Amino acid sequence: MWWNVLIGLGVAVLVSWLALLVGLLIVRPRGPLLTEAIRVLPDLLRLLRRLAGDRSLPRGVRVRLGLLMAYLAIPIDLIPDFIPVLGYADDAIIVAVVLRSVVRRAGIAAVRQHWPGTEDGFAALCRLTGIRTPAPDTEPAN
Repeated sequence: MWWNVLIGLGVAVLVSWLALLVGLLIVRPRGPLLTEAIRVLPDLLRLLRRLAGDRSLPRGVRVRLGLLMAYLAIPIDLIPDFIPVLGYADDAIIVAVVLRSVVRRAGIAAVRQHWPGTEDGFAALCRLTGIRTPAPDTEPAN
């Protein structure tokens, strides 16, 4: 009888992992976005730390960011690194999904305020995460 429970748990874990893998395949960055993700990674890690430490942000946002940083710190990945492309991309995909939710809850201004990198890096971050930045104010020419 306990074998049935173990087999059921094993099947449930496998099905859940496969569903997550399919979800990550659907939302993965395409083309040069993955290269941009690797380029902005150091600034992105500093951004996550700064956002997680900002007490003015909602608690749910800070909890999400804390959980994300914990996930990035543990050596076990959802998709093993030996799987081509997705093995290394799973972290970038998860970061992009969490940042999208942070922007929806806290706003683009909070992310912009804490961004430690260059303008090009911020633009790459926006492309990677699908964040829409407000159009720059245009002044009429006199």
